[in-house]
Amino acid sequence: MKLIIRNFYKTLLFYGCDPKKFLKAIRPLKTDWFNADFEELKRQKGIDKTFQFGSMYPNLMDRNKKGGVMNGHYFHQDLYVARLINLAKPKKHLDIGSRTDGFVAHVASYREIELIDIRKINCTVKNIDFRQADLMELPSDLIDYCDSVSSLHAIEHFGLGRYGDPIDYFGYLKAIHNIAKILISGGTFYFSVPIGPQRIEFNAHRIFSVEYLINILSQNFKITSFSYVDDKGEFFEDVELTIDNIKSNFSCQYGCGIFILTKN
Repeated sequence: MKLIIRNFYKTLLFYGCDPKKFLKAIRPLKTDWFNADFEELKRQKGIDKTFQFGSMYPNLMDRNKKGGVMNGHYFHQDLYVARLINLAKPKKHLDIGSRTDGFVAHVASYREIELIDIRKINCTVKNIDFRQADLMELPSDLIDYCDSVSSLHAIEHFGLGRYGDPIDYFGYLKAIHNIAKILISGGTFYFSVPIGPQRIEFNAHRIFSVEYLINILSQNFKITSFSYVDDKGEFFEDVELTIDNIKSNFSCQYGCGIFILTKN
């Protein structure tokens, strides 16, 4: 029953309807504090004309929110891998499809980073060199291109059409194979995708079993370390890939596996 409800909720999200936000919005709120705060602010203002009151802009939900979110797939992977790249200090680092306002921005704060994405990016930002390309079809000038590559929470989308890419059932395999070509021998690949029971949730993403990932990655790479974010958004760094953990996908239904790989 929980699975049916979860899938129904996801379907509503796909069509732009978030039931959780809607229910919060219509739930009766204790807003007496809002009027009281406004009257107190007016009293303190008195006859001062430094600021005049403009249109009302109530933010009734922020009062009880936490100061920030420091968990989840993107928060942990972006911070972790950016830190590792800072320590590794590669000669040239290339990113493929990772989040620009997270990981890419972290790295760009301390070094140059090249970025490839199938989508357009029109902004120009210091330390970020952008190139639009489809990594399912490798440009010849990228072969043996650099000593460091990242692709965080991106390859699960390749070939599903979500971002205007051509439909290709094996798009993720082509991307991983092409990344192996981009790296020089001994180069490092920082890689993350969702982990759990293997499936496609069209057209959002694929979820990979850890066992399957190990099998396909081992063809071109040595696994240096593995970390993951669990279903609750908690981060576990450099964990042991035991048989039981691999078979159970670290007890994840929709976690995030983070591989640090070295090209053979």
